[in-house]
Amino acid sequence: MQISINANRCEPSPMRKFHPFAVTAEAQGKHIYHLNIGQPDLPTPRAYLDAVRGFDEKTVAYAESPGKPVLIDAVRGYYQKLGVDLSPNEVLITTGGSEALLLTCLSILDPYTEVIIPEPYYPNYTTFVHAAGGVIRALPTNPWEGYRYAKRERIESLITKNTRAILITNPGNPTGVVLDEQEMRMIADVAKEHDLFLICDEVYREFCYDEKFGVPTMARFSDIDENLVIIDSVSKRFSACGARVGCVITRNRELQQALLKFCQSRLAVATIDQIGAAALYSVDQDFFRRSKAEYKRRRDTVVRRLRAIPGVVVEEPMGAFYLMASLPVDDADKFQRWLLECFDDHGDTVMFAPGAPFYETPGKGVNEVRIAYVLKQEDLERAMDVLAKGIACYQRSVMKVTPPAAM
Repeated sequence: MQISINANRCEPSPMRKFHPFAVTAEAQGKHIYHLNIGQPDLPTPRAYLDAVRGFDEKTVAYAESPGKPVLIDAVRGYYQKLGVDLSPNEVLITTGGSEALLLTCLSILDPYTEVIIPEPYYPNYTTFVHAAGGVIRALPTNPWEGYRYAKRERIESLITKNTRAILITNPGNPTGVVLDEQEMRMIADVAKEHDLFLICDEVYREFCYDEKFGVPTMARFSDIDENLVIIDSVSKRFSACGARVGCVITRNRELQQALLKFCQSRLAVATIDQIGAAALYSVDQDFFRRSKAEYKRRRDTVVRRLRAIPGVVVEEPMGAFYLMASLPVDDADKFQRWLLECFDDHGDTVMFAPGAPFYETPGKGVNEVRIAYVLKQEDLERAMDVLAKGIACYQRSVMKVTPPAAM
């Protein structure tokens, strides 16, 4: 018996691969500060729970394959507030943003066709592209430039006859990079001029920490209707990751028909989750303002504390709730395992996501990490204490170097 080539091309999630080591560490009595997974700790709005509790149908029946009309209308109402008018057929409800991305890749890629993605990128993009038989063409960035990638010449240098799409996350996971209006327009123009799909993962849209960005969406550029695919989700926006409700938005009729085939083949997204998700879109703007203010405070804490650790390179992220940092260690993967197996500070240790799997280019990101600042303030402060002590101890005991004194 044989496993498929596409499955073998996929890699374990770097956010979850150390789970067995974490289980062992916790069994040994260690407390772990989890900075590895973007699971918001802010309360999910009660509107979701109230709608679920209010479900009183005698049978939990299949929902419509494109999505329940009440949820599609709620999504359309949300986008209308952003200045974007959508028809019902332009919104397809999916099981989270992940399924939206997977179905999009299955709909537009053939074996060995290419997708341009700025690296570092969300590692599950690799799984989605490879599952469809595609190839990632990495658009390189680096920590010293703040991971910025919106350079026309860099993007166009990667376009080949096999290129099908450009895939971006805005605001960025894992970097927190946010594109300004001019950069968004440039990327839209490149996609249009080269007849490429432009897949925009915008699930962190509400979390931009400079008011100049507003609430960004590529959907405002009506001249790229045939090119544009928007990936969206209630997970991060409403702190409802477990609801597993997202959507894919496109005005491209041919792509709509292709996506619908896959939506029909998996029958439907969970009925009750869709009812709860529809209610989420009724929450007022104060919810978003409070959420953004809290994440901004956490971002400032993590950046300040990381910059106090000698040898760390980190830029201030402008959006989402992640950052990438270069640590003064030889191998972030090895360092993470050591933190779980060999280190604790008064019973505490820390988890992050090692950076190499966020890159397509071999050898890149070896000493980088992604940190999700989704813990409450006092826990973040303590996690940064533990990380700083862990780095110093690792340098002495494993790397056999004397760490420089703190500034």
